Amino acid sequence: MATALVVGVGPGLGRAVARRFAREGYAVGLIARRPEAVDELAAELGELGVRTLALTADVTDEPALRNTLDRAVAELGPPDVVVYNAALIRPDVPGEMTAGEHLDAWAVNVVGAHTTASAVLPRLVERGRGTLLLTGGMPEPKAEYVSLSLGKAGLRALARMLDQRYRDAGVHVGMVTVDGPIAPGTAFDPEDIAEHYWRLHGQRPDGWQVEYVYTGSARSLA
Repeated sequence: MATALVVGVGPGLGRAVARRFAREGYAVGLIARRPEAVDELAAELGELGVRTLALTADVTDEPALRNTLDRAVAELGPPDVVVYNAALIRPDVPGEMTAGEHLDAWAVNVVGAHTTASAVLPRLVERGRGTLLLTGGMPEPKAEYVSLSLGKAGLRALARMLDQRYRDAGVHVGMVTVDGPIAPGTAFDPEDIAEHYWRLHGQRPDGWQVEYVYTGSARSLA
């Protein structure tokens, strides 16, 4: 059975991505910092006949995150696709946040993604296939969101470096960059955005994209 792991399951996009892969029959591992974020969704997907696993981990705690990912693989099998969707989203202007607060934001927005990648990519390389997808944002930096702009720029750099490192090993690393506020019933509905994670995962190797920018339009992937 194909397996998807979603790190950073919240009430919006992470939930929608997990449901999108579940609709294709994927077993789904759900990872969030709080149990209430994953338990309800796991029960919902389980009622659809999808095998699920609800786990908790703080993405800034490297040993805990690695152990949780190891448990997910042990119980569900090697993943076909891993999605890193965790982010610390808060408005802040230049000079407002302390150095410690910036480090805390960086730990969630970038370092947690690097920890996830370093834990799962060797397993994908062993199989010679698989996908790692990151949730990006801020294609243009915004002075009202300094820490998030810096974090998403770092995440974009990470995606490109991982692509350079692992593409030839048969592993697709990419990101969906969301250029707007996510909210149900809007042009940035999470269910619509989740479709592009599925499409990126399904791309043929000769057409792999590293980044897809979702602008709220209905345009399809090239």
